[in-house]
Amino acid sequence: MHAITESSTVPETLVDDRARVPDGSSIDQHPPEQPGANKSLIRRLVGFLMLTAALICGGVLVLYKMRVDIPALGTSKIYAQIDSLGLRIEQMKGSIVGKSESSSHETGEGAHQEQEKIVVTNPIAKDVIITQQYVCQIHSRNHIDVCALEDGYLQAIPIKEGQVVKKGQVMFEVVPVLYKARWDAEVAERDVAKMEFEYSKTLAAKKGVSEKEVQLYRAKLAKAQAKADQAEAEFNFTRVKAPFDGIIHTLKTQKGSLVKEGDVLTTLSDNRVMWVYFNVPEARYLEYMTSSEQEKKDQKIELELANHKKFPRPASALTIEGQFNNETGNIAFRADFENPDNLLRHGQTGTILIHRTLKDAIVIPQRATFELLDKRYVWVVGDDDVAHQTLITIKHELEDIFVINTGLNVRDKIVLEGVRQVAEGEKVEYELRKPEEALKNQKFHAE
Repeated sequence: MHAITESSTVPETLVDDRARVPDGSSIDQHPPEQPGANKSLIRRLVGFLMLTAALICGGVLVLYKMRVDIPALGTSKIYAQIDSLGLRIEQMKGSIVGKSESSSHETGEGAHQEQEKIVVTNPIAKDVIITQQYVCQIHSRNHIDVCALEDGYLQAIPIKEGQVVKKGQVMFEVVPVLYKARWDAEVAERDVAKMEFEYSKTLAAKKGVSEKEVQLYRAKLAKAQAKADQAEAEFNFTRVKAPFDGIIHTLKTQKGSLVKEGDVLTTLSDNRVMWVYFNVPEARYLEYMTSSEQEKKDQKIELELANHKKFPRPASALTIEGQFNNETGNIAFRADFENPDNLLRHGQTGTILIHRTLKDAIVIPQRATFELLDKRYVWVVGDDDVAHQTLITIKHELEDIFVINTGLNVRDKIVLEGVRQVAEGEKVEYELRKPEEALKNQKFHAE
C-alpha cells in the first residue's frame, strides 16, 4: 500500500464545501438554513396571535353580556355592532330555514316550492291566573318536649308511641312513695292546726283566751295548709300529664329507668292546625304588600304534598314574620291549614301554591316571540304593512303564553306564524287571525 503524502492530489469530487469563483480561487460556504426551523417559528407565532385574538374576543363578549360601559374603549359602539351583527345572522338564518321548509312541500302532481303563509294576530287583555311555588316546612301548632318534673324511677308508662292523648291524661308516673308520705304528714299537721284554731275560737267566745291568741292559731293553720299544698304539688309532679290534646312521639325512656328532673321523656304535638312556613324573596314580598286588600282576599293558597297531590283544604290564614333574613334576602311567610284528619304531621315537607288573578293582563302566544342575545322580541306589523322588530319584557311565563310587562298593547299586530320569514323593514302580506283563535291549543314553544 502507498501512503498519501502532502503533495498528493485530492479528487475534485471530494471537495464538497468549496465554491469556485471566476478567478479560479475557492471560498468557504456556510451550511444552508433548514426550512423546518422557519416553519416551526411561524406556527408558534400564528398560534400566539390566534390565542391573543380569542382572549380579546372572549373578554369583549363577557363585557357585552354584563353590559359594562367603558367610555375609553368605546364599548357602546362595540355593543351596537354586535347587536346589529346578531340581528343580521338571525335574519339570514330565518330566511334559510324558511326557504328550506317551503321547498320541502310537495303536491300530488310533483314537488314545488311553497312559502309558508304569514299569520298576524293581536295581543289580548284578559284575566290570567298565575301560580307561584315555594318549598315549605310543615310544623305543628304546638310541639313540645315532655320532661320529668322530679327525680325518681319510672313506675308506669300508660301510653304508647303514636297514641292520641287528651289534656290532663297521665302519661308517666314516677315512684311516689316518698312524696306521698310527705304529703300525708303535712296533711296531718294541717288537721292538727285546724283543730287548735277551732278550739281557740270556742274559748275566745267564753272569754277563756284573748283574741290575739286566736289570730296566732289562725296563722299557724295557714302555714300548715301551705305546707300541705306544697307536698300535694310535689306528689302530683310524679305524674306527668298531657298539657293539651296531641299525638305522642317516640318514647325516650322505658319503665324502670332512673330519670332526673328535666330529662326529656317524649314529644307531644298538637296537629289540629298546622303551621306551614315558606321563604319569599323581597320582590315578591313587595308585590304582595302593594296589592289591594281585595286581591289578597281573592288569592288562593294550596299545599302540594310529596306525592304531588294537593291537600284537600286551602289555607285558612296567612301571616308574615317581622324581619328579613340578611343572608338570604328572604322573609318567612306562614300559612295555617286545618288538619282534622291528622293527615299532616310535624316535620313534613311540601310545596306552597299561591294562585293569583291578574286583571286585564296583556298576553300573547309564546310562539310569536323569538330570542336574540338573551332578549325577547316580536315582529310588529305597522299600518303600512312593514314589519319592525320590537323588544318586549315578560312579566310572567305560563305554559303556552307570556304575560307582557312592557313593549306591546292590544292594538299592535304581531306575527304569529312565519316569524322566520320576516326581515326588518320588509313589507309583508299576511292573514289576520283573531287573538281568541290564536290562543287556542297553543302547544308550541317560542322559535
